[in-house]
Amino acid sequence: MKNSLKNLSFPELRAKRDELNRKYMEFRFQMVIGHVDNPLQKRTMRRQIARLNTLVRQHEITAQTQVNTPSAEAK
Repeated sequence: MKNSLKNLSFPELRAKRDELNRKYMEFRFQMVIGHVDNPLQKRTMRRQIARLNTLVRQHEITAQTQVNTPSAEAK
């Protein structure tokens, strides 16, 4: 799972993160109601979201540094 996320493009990462956030909210609601088979799944989902947030931020930083660094042609 960890390595498969690194191969995704930036829009795919954001879409996957949004999907997992939505599933996490639904899961939290199910926990309140009491219809959860595996409560440890909440921790797993939080960690997956954190991994995705990290990868999204890395893509943003990479794109930002590529725009801000002067190229050799400009000198």
